[in-house]
Amino acid sequence: MPHLFSSHRLRREARTVEAMIRRYCRDHHGATTEPCPDCRDLLAYAQQRLHHCPFQHRKTTCANCPVHCYKPAQRERIRTVMRHSGPRMLLSHPVLALLHLLDGLRRPRRKP
Repeated sequence: MPHLFSSHRLRREARTVEAMIRRYCRDHHGATTEPCPDCRDLLAYAQQRLHHCPFQHRKTTCANCPVHCYKPAQRERIRTVMRHSGPRMLLSHPVLALLHLLDGLRRPRRKP
């Protein structure tokens, strides 16, 4: 992932999304080492959308973004993942969880 994203902020966002998807997959699909194919597809989609985000290092969290670049089906899937994994992230990945919460406090930027 280090060469895919241009800033530390986006690399951290990608790690956070990956941790959330892995947690969801482990809890719902019984994955132990690697996410199941459906969750791998969602992770690839989320990383691709993050890579093409028009706000890049100035972005807020996707939930607070004025531009919704996810297709409706994937947006609902990632919401489900985040609803499940978000509260549990405080125990398994406290630093990522707190930084994600702080990122959510950023003011949404206008599209560049």
